[in-house]
Amino acid sequence: MRIGILTSGGDCPGLNAVIRGAVLKSSRFPGNEFVGFKYGWRGVVNADLMHLDRQTVRGLSKQGGTILGSSRTNPFEGPCGGPENISRVLKENRIDAILAVGGEGTLTAARRLAEAGLPVVGVPKTIDNDLAATDYSFGFNTAVEIATEAVDRIRTTAESHQRCIVVEVMGRNAGWIALHAGMAAGAHAILIPEQPRSIAQICEWVNSVRHRGRAPVIVVAEGFVLEGMTEAHSHKGLDAFERPRLGGIADILAPMIEAHTGIESRATTLGFAQRGGVPSAYDRVLATRLGMAAVDLVVQEQWGSMVALRGTKIVSVSIEEATHKPKLVPVQRYEEAAFLFG
Repeated sequence: MRIGILTSGGDCPGLNAVIRGAVLKSSRFPGNEFVGFKYGWRGVVNADLMHLDRQTVRGLSKQGGTILGSSRTNPFEGPCGGPENISRVLKENRIDAILAVGGEGTLTAARRLAEAGLPVVGVPKTIDNDLAATDYSFGFNTAVEIATEAVDRIRTTAESHQRCIVVEVMGRNAGWIALHAGMAAGAHAILIPEQPRSIAQICEWVNSVRHRGRAPVIVVAEGFVLEGMTEAHSHKGLDAFERPRLGGIADILAPMIEAHTGIESRATTLGFAQRGGVPSAYDRVLATRLGMAAVDLVVQEQWGSMVALRGTKIVSVSIEEATHKPKLVPVQRYEEAAFLFG
């Protein structure tokens, strides 16, 4: 069996560990061969391939990014897109299955291709941790560690100048990174997409912190919606899947806080730093396990399925289940954290 693997969408720590785990597991099955599609779905529609073997993936689990490259290409668009053209690419290159590693956008495309009859298996990847069918996705743990360290560092400069600092982290629909990093770093308020809050409430928390002689530090997810806003702040256009490119809510909040409280306020956006660098030990192990388990699904020809983490076990679920709706932060989890605000 000849398997093609791709990494699509935003890069995240652990992608190379998935590739390594899949290739090494596949080598245990006689006659199996791996190739990589370069730059995500773009490599599929353009038949841009590279050979993968044990030598290629040696020592790869600790390396950040992805050796295959990535993109936000929509495989249903363009002259080479669509199930018929992709099926032709697979046939011409003797590829028996696609192993798609990605988040909601990538897996939605994988589901549509599987529904069209193509042999596709999914591996969940998102630092946002917002895929419903898996307890955790690799990359999340690393992103939280990076964000936590950043907030720890920012707190010292905030205290030195007695400023309020608003730290923006990633999180389009779900505030898992903000929630975990904010709690770990002892943020004085955490703002997430699932829980709109008024500027009056935010400033109440800020003033409470200042009255205790501290410098307020707020962690906000990029998808947070302030009460009165109709949608998340976006000024960067749309991505390949017609979704707004978010970012900049911290720059909106900081001057508002300063105007309402008189406290000098600054905004810091962590951005792509959360996705870069080496993966944590946890993410290396999880990604490796998912990559190995995905090969089992390919061998079993469980097309349209995806590997997932449930508790400590790796299980098989349908891609449709994973992409049906995002996994949001429950109200109880946010209320638990809110006891620490102010």
